[in-house]
Amino acid sequence: MLLSNALLFVCYAIPSVVAGNSFCKCAPTDSCWPSLAEWSSLNRTVAGKLIKNVQPAAACYPGPYQDDAKCEYINSQWRSQDFQSSTPIGLSYPTESCPVLNLTAGQQPAQSCTSGDQPVYTVNAMEASDVSKGIKLAKRHNLRLVIRDTGHDLLRRSTGYGSLQIWIRFLRTGIVFQQTFTPSNRCSKSTWKGSAFQIGGGYTWSDVLDEAAARGVIVVGGGTPSVGCLGGWMQGGGHGPAAHDFGLGADQVLEAKVVLANGHVVTANPCQYSDIFFAIRGGGGGTYGVVISTTVKAHPTNKVSAQQLSFAPLNSSYMPDFMKAVELIHNAYPDLSNQGFSGYGSWALRSPTPLVYNYNYTLGEDIQSNFTTGFTHTIAIFGKSAEEAQSIFAPVASNLASSFGRSLFINTTYSSFPTYAAYYTALSGIASPIGSSAALGSRLLDRNALTSPQLGETLQKVVGEPEQYTSVNIVFVGGGQVAADGADPYSGVNPAWRTSYVHNIVARGWAPDADEEARREVYRDVTDVKVQAMKALAPGTGAYMNEGDRFDTDYLQDFYGQHAAKLAYIKWKYDPSDLFYCPTCIGSERWREDETGRLCQV
Repeated sequence: MLLSNALLFVCYAIPSVVAGNSFCKCAPTDSCWPSLAEWSSLNRTVAGKLIKNVQPAAACYPGPYQDDAKCEYINSQWRSQDFQSSTPIGLSYPTESCPVLNLTAGQQPAQSCTSGDQPVYTVNAMEASDVSKGIKLAKRHNLRLVIRDTGHDLLRRSTGYGSLQIWIRFLRTGIVFQQTFTPSNRCSKSTWKGSAFQIGGGYTWSDVLDEAAARGVIVVGGGTPSVGCLGGWMQGGGHGPAAHDFGLGADQVLEAKVVLANGHVVTANPCQYSDIFFAIRGGGGGTYGVVISTTVKAHPTNKVSAQQLSFAPLNSSYMPDFMKAVELIHNAYPDLSNQGFSGYGSWALRSPTPLVYNYNYTLGEDIQSNFTTGFTHTIAIFGKSAEEAQSIFAPVASNLASSFGRSLFINTTYSSFPTYAAYYTALSGIASPIGSSAALGSRLLDRNALTSPQLGETLQKVVGEPEQYTSVNIVFVGGGQVAADGADPYSGVNPAWRTSYVHNIVARGWAPDADEEARREVYRDVTDVKVQAMKALAPGTGAYMNEGDRFDTDYLQDFYGQHAAKLAYIKWKYDPSDLFYCPTCIGSERWREDETGRLCQV
C-alpha cells in the first residue's frame, strides 16, 4: 500500500496539457494526472516504495498531520543535514511554503502549510529498476520529474510543483575498493592505473571517506561530509579540500552507470556512451539521466600541513585597513596556489555570531575580545612540514604584519597531520548547520581579477554595508590539478574553472519574519549589485553552477561556458522531450513556470 493514504486525484490520463498556446507538464489539477489505480499500480511495481509526500513541518500546523510532540522533535532536528536528507522532501535550504515552528517558545503559524513547489509523490528507489519504472510513468503521463539524492541543493533543482520525484538516497549497492582500477568493459581509453572506489548509490562522502581512510588513500569528496557522492555535487563539478592537488570531483569519475530517459541502464565511460560520460562529468546534474553508480579515482595519502589565519580590526576606525588586508590576501592567492596551498575562508563586516576569536591577545578595555567583523581562512599544503608551509607563507605574513600590525588583531597558527584523513577530520570535514534560506551568488576569479586595481572596490561592493550581514566565502581550490585537467577530453566541467584560483561566494539572509518584499530586495541586491560587481571584475570567467545565482539570466554562459552547445546537443540526443528538467540546467531555457507553478514550454 502507499506509504501515505492521503487523498489522491482520480483523473483520466492523456499525454499532455495545453495552457493558452503552450504545452505544459501535467499538473495535479489536470485531467491527464494519473488515476488512483495508476498510482497504486506504480506502487506495486516498486514493491510499496511510492510515497505520498507530506511537508516535514506539517506536524506544526492545524490539520490532519498536526502533532505538537512531533513538531517539537522536528524543530530540534531542523538544522541537521542527516534529518533533512533522510526525509523524502527535506531540503538543506528549505523554501518558505511550510517553515518549522518553535511551539515551545510560543511561536504560532503566520501562514498556512502548503506543498509549495515540492513534489507530490516520491519513488524511494532502492534499485535501478525502481528508477526505470518511475521514469516510464513520468514519461507516459508527461509528468514533471525531479531527481534527488540528499537535497543538499542551493538552486531549488530538487523541487518542482506537481512533480514525481525519484529519490536515490537509499539506493545502496555497496562501496567497493579496487586496488587497481579495471574498466568494466576493458575500455582501452581508460588510462588510470591507480586504485579506485565503486560507489553504488546514494552514499555520502562521510561513508566513502571512512573507507578511504581505512585503506590509506585519498578520494576527492566535498568539504561537507554529508553531501551525496553521485548527485549535483559531482555532476556540477564538485570542489573539496583535496581538489587543488587531485582535481575536481567530476574529473575523478572513471565510469558511471546511468538510467537514461528511455529507462535503460547504461555504463558510460570513454569507450561507450562517451558523450553521456562527458555530460555527467561537470555538465550539471538531473538533466541527462539518473546516475546510480560511479567509479572514482583513489590516490595515495600524504602528510598535510595547514595554516589557520584570522584577522579583525581593533576598532571601527580601522575598517579601511581591514579591507586593505582582505585585498592583500586575495592578491596573494594565485602565487600561494602555484606553491601548493589551497583551502577555504570567509569574511564579513558584521556577522550574527563571532567570526574571529581571540585566545592569546591582551586587548584594551575599549577593544572587543571576539570579533563579528573579520577574516579567517584555513589553507593547507600536501607533502610539506609546518615549517616549510610557514616559510612559503612568510612574505605574505610579513607584508600583513608590517602594514597592519598596529590596526588589526592578527592570529596565525600552523599544524601538521600525518594523513589527509587526519587533516580532513580536524579542520575540514565538519557538517555545518542547515535549514535556513539565503540569497546566493558567486564568481570564479582568475589571476587578472585577483590582482586587478579594481579588486578593493569590488570587494567593498560585494560585502556591502554592515547592516546587510553579508557573508563572503572563499573557495580557494583552483590551480594545480584543477587547471591541468582542462586537457581531459571527457570533462564537461565549466572551462572557467581551469584558469581560476578562487570561487568567490556571496550570501545574504533575512529575518525569520521577513515578508516577501524584504526577501525580494535581498535577492535583487545579490543579483543586481553584488554578482554584477564580480562579473565586471572577472568578465571572462564564469560561475560554479552548484553555488551560483539562480536568477542569473546569463546562466548558460556563466555555468557552462564553451561547453554549453555540446551539452545541449547531448541533451537533445538522449532526452529530446525534456523528460529531465531542473532550473538553470541545460535545456531549461525551453521551459518556464506559469503563475500556478506548472511547467510549460516557452
